[in-house]
Amino acid sequence: MQSLKGQFLVATPDMEDERFAETVIFLVAHSEDGAMGLVVNKPMPDMHLSDVLAEVDLGDRADEIRISERLLAQDVYKGGPVDSSRGFVLHSSDYFRDGNSYAVDGEICLTATLDILRAMAEGKGPRRSLLALGYCGWSSGQLEAELGHNGWLTVERSDALLFETPARKKYDAALGRLGITRATLSPSSGNA
Repeated sequence: MQSLKGQFLVATPDMEDERFAETVIFLVAHSEDGAMGLVVNKPMPDMHLSDVLAEVDLGDRADEIRISERLLAQDVYKGGPVDSSRGFVLHSSDYFRDGNSYAVDGEICLTATLDILRAMAEGKGPRRSLLALGYCGWSSGQLEAELGHNGWLTVERSDALLFETPARKKYDAALGRLGITRATLSPSSGNA
């Protein structure tokens, strides 16, 4: 089995689950045991990092913290339908904490503990980040079956697509990396 860890899944018109229509997912893990990913193009309505930080206990130093406006305005994404109250931060590898951070590859990590939010609030967090609530999970063989039924296209990782492209443009940008557009994406794909 070839792992797709660190790549994007892009939903096709053949995707049978309506919740994933026009979705771009970054795969954090993929093995024979299953897969895990985060939706990276569906921001939660009216929710930003500032809202999450308001709920986090930043300790006695909270009054001293001056968070940049850019960071406060960062969107929070609907990472997926599983465990939707749990936060996950995809981020650049310049921030890594043994036991807390998971290296997806040499450049992208995942951290799901409060320490990263505190570090971000203190200006000691990663250079690039994306916060999501919930995740997408597949049991053993489930993702492979969906790929076989033409539910997903795979796209190589791009930091620009992950961190810089506005959410509303990520789906089209991901398709563009494959040289296709919505208009040329057939609702009935074939298998080679």
